[in-house]
Formats: sequence, C-alpha cells, structure tokens
Amino acid sequence: MTSNDAGRTSAPQTTAVLSKIEQRGLEPVPDDQRDGTPGQLFWVWFAANISILGIPLGATLMALGLNLFQAIIVALIGSFCSFAVVGLISVAGLRGGAPTLALSRAVFGVRGNMAPTLVTLVSRLGWETVNTVTGAFALLSLSTLLLGTPSEAKSAPLLTVVCILIFVACTMVVAAAGHAFILKVQKWATWIFGGLTILIAIYLATTVDWSSFINAPAGPATAMIVGIGTIAAGTGIGWASSGADMARYQRGATSALSLVLSAAAGAGIPLVIVIGLGSALTAGDSSIATAADPIAAVRDALPVWVAVPYLIAAFGGLLLSNHLSVYSAGMATITLGIRVKRVYVVVVDVIVMIIGSIYFMLISDGFYGPFIAFISFLAVPLTAWIGVFLVDMIRRTRYDADGLLDLAPGSAYWYRGGVEGRALGSWLVAVVLGYLFVKAQVSESVAWFAGPLADTWIGTNGLAWLVALVAAGAIYAVLGGARVEGRR
Repeated sequence: MTSNDAGRTSAPQTTAVLSKIEQRGLEPVPDDQRDGTPGQLFWVWFAANISILGIPLGATLMALGLNLFQAIIVALIGSFCSFAVVGLISVAGLRGGAPTLALSRAVFGVRGNMAPTLVTLVSRLGWETVNTVTGAFALLSLSTLLLGTPSEAKSAPLLTVVCILIFVACTMVVAAAGHAFILKVQKWATWIFGGLTILIAIYLATTVDWSSFINAPAGPATAMIVGIGTIAAGTGIGWASSGADMARYQRGATSALSLVLSAAAGAGIPLVIVIGLGSALTAGDSSIATAADPIAAVRDALPVWVAVPYLIAAFGGLLLSNHLSVYSAGMATITLGIRVKRVYVVVVDVIVMIIGSIYFMLISDGFYGPFIAFISFLAVPLTAWIGVFLVDMIRRTRYDADGLLDLAPGSAYWYRGGVEGRALGSWLVAVVLGYLFVKAQVSESVAWFAGPLADTWIGTNGLAWLVALVAAGAIYAVLGGARVEGRR
C-alpha cells in the first residue's frame, strides 16, 4: 500500500508483522500490530542522545560561568525534565496509534495544524544538518589521526564533502527502513557506542585535576537558569514532536507512567554523561567553547588512543540520533499534505543535509554561535505547541482514526474552515509573546534576531521558551481546551 497523506488506503487487515521497510505512513496502527514495550523506547531515546552534541552543550554551561558540579545539576534538571515532557506526549501515541503531528490535527484542525508542523519540520531539518556537520567533522578528524590528512575542513574540501556523503548515506540506510529496523539498530548500537563513551569518561575521571573543579567558584543562580533553558531547548524540546512517532506501536496495556519514565531515563542518563564530559573538557581547555570545529578541539585535548574511540563513538552516536530525526521529519513532511511515499521524503532531507553541511563546514566561520542561536530561536514555537497539545491531552483520551486522515470539509477534525481557532490562536499569541524576549545571538557582534524585551530579566535569562509554553497552555485552557474527545 502507499503511504500518502490522504490515508484513503486502509491498513492491511492482517496480523503479519510489518516488513523491515515500513509501509505505514500516518495511518493509526491497529491494536493487533502493537507489540512495543517501554523498554524498547528506553533504548530508542538512549541511543538518540548518546550523541557527542552534548559536548557543545557542556561547553556552553562552562562558558556561562558555572562550575562542574553546577553544570551536572543543570544537565540533570534540563535533560530529565524536558524528556519527561516527551514521555507525556508519547502517551498521545499510545492513545491514538498515530505519529505526533498527525494526532496534532485533532487539536489544531487539518489545516490549522500545518503551521506547527512546518515549524517542527524546519527544526528536524536543522538538527539533521547539525548532526551531519558534527559527524563529518568526526570522520575528518579520524582521517587526520589515521591517514595524516589535513585537519581543517577548508584545507581539504573534497575530503570534507566525501565525509558528509558517507554520513548521509549511513543515515539513509536505517531511517528509510522504518520503525522496526530503527528499534533493532538503536538497541544494539547503543551498547557499542555507549561503551566507547564510558571509556572516555573513565579516562577523564582518572586524569583530570579534580582539585581545580572542587575549588572553582560557583556561578550565579541566574546562569543556572539560563543553563537549564539551554539544555531543555537543545534536548527534550527539540524531540517533543517525535514522542508519539515511536510510542504508536506500544501495547494498549502500557501505562502512561512507564512511557514518561522510559523517555526521561533513556535520554537523561546519556545526556548527563555526555554534557558532563563536555563540561569537564572545557574546564581544562576553554578554547573548546569557541572552536569552529568542536570535534577537532576535543580530539586535540585527548591522547591518540583515547581520541580514536572518541571519534568512533561521536560518529556512531550522531548516526543514531540522525536516524530517528530523519524518520520523524518524513512523518512531518507527509503530515503537511505532500502526497509521496515516506521513503521518498528522505530525499528532501538528504538535499538539505548536504547543502547545509557544506555551508557550515566550508563557508561559515563558526559552529557554536549558529548552533545555540538555532535552538534558542525555534524553542519558542516548539514549546508553544507543547503547551497547547498537553492541555488538550488532559481531556482528549481518544482520537478518531478516520478523522486524522480525512482532509475533506466536514471531517471529524475539520472544525471551521479546517482550523480549530482556539488552539491555533493560542499558539500564535504565545509565539509572539515568546519572541518578544528572544535574542538569537550568533556572536558578540551578530544576532539573527532580537525581540524588544530581550534585555529584560526574562530575556537575558533565556526564559522566552517558558513564556511561550505557559502562555499557550494557559490561553488554550481559558478558552476551553478540548471540549469533546472527537466528533465521531
């Protein structure tokens, strides 16, 4: 069967398990084909967050003036709490059996849902580009250590492009195959790349000057607040719209609490480890926080026998994250109404990843600035969507399977002109309010965007995302929230 947005082709009436190449698009998963467990999701989220991208986040915490112990506390709060939200959204997948943004049609209307879906798609494409850039940097550094090639991307443009293409090709193989294949790859690869990461952690624990950490002065409480917001925006908030994508295959008897715990622990454990590594490395070498190539900066801070497994773990961890990201981006693209098989949607991702990676590696002069500005800017509309969606879940305990796929006037989730005005209006107002406090800073002299209230206490402490979250949920709740569970 085809996997198009119209969803007119019903799911096959059979108990046969889906093939490795997933055939299902947005169609809700029938009860007799749901055999997932929270343990599987634990490994999915663990693998997606063993990524070495935690190193730049850890470096950011140290750049804020925190000491190592504060950085670890911030990482614990930011990562565990933000992924607890991902777990809550996973509950919607358990209830409706469909991808997150397809379920979001019940909240915003089949047309009104296009706005938050588009934002989510941009976020996923952005993260895929970040993953690809960092993965290519890891391959480039491996080549430098093992083959003696130039260490800077701009000094070896052809090799850099080859590294990008290798990473993208490896991503496509698993992401295009679908849910069942991702589950298998994520579980076993986690043991391999997680083990390598633990090896690096042990090395650092036995070689760093702990006295310098113990005696380091504590940073201000406001810096911790900023750090928590940065970690949350760079981890769980970015993954929130993927929660139900994986959970839709969970058994009907699965408890909501187990989904929350599997997401929070599955992502929180590796994130605290990797962010802690980044903080420890940066405390010993402050240049890591400003390096154009963060992978090479860390490589140079380690002996060769540790740097090689570090780079292998970096490459593998980024692949594990990118597999899931590309899968969810494909679902988001289909939700927009593009009538194309999910496997073919991956081609769009490939083009964006390659072009974006070439720009950041061969043209741009920095990495950290655009990285932090990117997650700060998109955190506002993403958290506004989370606010509306979570409030809606309080009363909506079921979803109309036909209504999620029916885009015609008069369908269950057509509402008025295809838009649920209360939900979309709450989202838009919250986005505007949030952006009043945003300052997406690329460097000391360059900012992508600065709201008129960016210099207030809320803005300087990076709480614009929290304003959007609370405002969206509160406005939607005042307007009535989900008054009915579905019109059919």
